[in-house]
Amino acid sequence: MKRKSLITGGAGFIGSHVARECLALGHEVLVIDDLSGGYQDNVPAGAIFCKGSVTDVPLIGKLFAEHRFDYVYHLAAYAAEGLSHFIRRYNYENNVIGTVNLLNASVNSCSVKRFVFTSSIAVYGTAQNPMTEETVPMPEDPYGIAKYVCEMDLRAAHELFGLDFTIFRPHNVYGEHQNIGDRYRNVIGIFMNQIMQGQPLTLFGDGLQTRAFTYIDDVAPVIARCVDVPESRNELFNIGAETPTSVRELARVVAAAFGVEPQIQYLEARKEVLHAFSSSDKLASVFGRQGYVPLADGVARMAAWARGKGPRSTAPFTGIEVLKNLPASWKAALTK
Repeated sequence: MKRKSLITGGAGFIGSHVARECLALGHEVLVIDDLSGGYQDNVPAGAIFCKGSVTDVPLIGKLFAEHRFDYVYHLAAYAAEGLSHFIRRYNYENNVIGTVNLLNASVNSCSVKRFVFTSSIAVYGTAQNPMTEETVPMPEDPYGIAKYVCEMDLRAAHELFGLDFTIFRPHNVYGEHQNIGDRYRNVIGIFMNQIMQGQPLTLFGDGLQTRAFTYIDDVAPVIARCVDVPESRNELFNIGAETPTSVRELARVVAAAFGVEPQIQYLEARKEVLHAFSSSDKLASVFGRQGYVPLADGVARMAAWARGKGPRSTAPFTGIEVLKNLPASWKAALTK
């Protein structure tokens, strides 16, 4: 009998790739996604698609009752760290309450063998780099707070109800299926969208912030197969590349992939962690050491995909809750 897996956010970026990998491993896959940031054509062939939100309690209950899932891969989230300060209610409703709904359903179903959760290195805040799993989380934005809350609630559910879990903290993942039309997150996608529209590449502050950018094929297969790795049960892993790159250098790499010179527009600095990358030593000890796709190679692959799709609409977020200290470029977009 095939194993049944629910993949939330499976029409989005990482979720659609995890869905594809689960299908390749022989899972029967049901994808739920509200298409607020994803596209139905991202859902891989062979997966069942349900349009809906993890905040819809009756729908979640219905799906669990009908399908009796063996595994839940929870990837649905609105992962805009900078914007999360200004959409606090939306952030917590989607990223915390949505997770709670899935946890309740998983416990009540009595069929779920593992709850796989994608958190974020945003939980660390400003910390000594490289961040390890022993680094004490001190999140600095509502998105990171929400992810850490979910991690703690997962542990509490395990202690009381015996629900097994695996938590991954990915960071700065990029690649095909990313929503390049989202102006608030995924800097590589933003740069590509700007280049294809003949616009300058916008950098907050001096562009010397550093991140370790991780190609999707270095992340999705590990997440998918963790349920077959006994040593990953009830464990937490950082997952991602370990070589930091400045956003300014990233702009050069993306422009080179499109064969153009980078035209850069510097914007006022925003509140953000300046330097963040993690160690994947613990991941390697359980899943094996892997070589990461070099940044230029991964960006070139994503650029080829993006050119085939063309630029996407960049409508501003319509539910801003707090205007105070909203970056000027974001505020200006609201009046256009």
